[in-house]
Amino acid sequence: MENQTFYFYIVTFSRNVEEQFLFFVMFFLFYIVSIIWNLTIFIVIFLDEHLQAPMYFFLCNLSFVDILYTSVTLPKLLDVILTGDIRISYIACLSQLYFFISSACTEIFLLTTMSYDRYVAICHPLHYVLLMGRRKCFLLVASCWIIACSASIFVTILASTLDFCKSRNINHMFCDMKILTMLSCGNKKKIEIMTYVETFVLGLCPFSLILISYSKIMLSILKMHSSGQRSKTFSTCTSHLIVLLIFYGAISFMYMRPASENSEELDLIFSVFYLAVTPTLNPLIYSLRNKDIKNAIWKKININM
Repeated sequence: MENQTFYFYIVTFSRNVEEQFLFFVMFFLFYIVSIIWNLTIFIVIFLDEHLQAPMYFFLCNLSFVDILYTSVTLPKLLDVILTGDIRISYIACLSQLYFFISSACTEIFLLTTMSYDRYVAICHPLHYVLLMGRRKCFLLVASCWIIACSASIFVTILASTLDFCKSRNINHMFCDMKILTMLSCGNKKKIEIMTYVETFVLGLCPFSLILISYSKIMLSILKMHSSGQRSKTFSTCTSHLIVLLIFYGAISFMYMRPASENSEELDLIFSVFYLAVTPTLNPLIYSLRNKDIKNAIWKKININM
């Protein structure tokens, strides 16, 4: 059988017809809210000349990545639930895998870059303009995209080498490398090891850098003389860390655990958090709590009215 001619079948929600409507409503709301919030932030930052600081440049890119990130997986999932057409071609499956990994890795690197930006802004405010110039910010974001896309190409090529001679039923929400490896036949030990290594290098290492940045930020906050400023900054950093822990925790538990037939339900739960929850929370935590962005949004609304 030629790999390019067959279909996979996303059977996650095809077994329980009674709950399909609830799943559709839940994922539809997650998707719509995420798209509206992120698209609003992207447009406002892109058009408002007062929001051109490095922080807003990173937020603008984060919103764009979240739009891409959710649009790669959720629309197909909604189509599967709504129409009952559970097929996805081999080429479409690999394409979904590539764009998911590239956008997910870009998000990981962007969040790491943003934590460094916050570290410089809070711990070295006098050197902020020098350390976070426009050219350096552009190079940082470009590096995030280039490294992420390169890593995604590598993983997709690995996935294309897998042979599928048994079941082609994907008991998951999208074409994921871990699930495809479980479905494949033959020797897949090397691919499983490469998956763990890549998760460690591209996931846990950036997360460690984030924790280092925020630990230094916390120490700097404790030295602030103004209790009001200290409380506000601490609240902001805490909310950032909560979202980061949800995102990285879900990804780590998903990909660092050994593949097992009995772990499908846990994989589904974890994937909901990093596929739907965090892209919806990111605009609220990182942008909509920002006074300048809120004022810019209201200004655009009042002008249009």
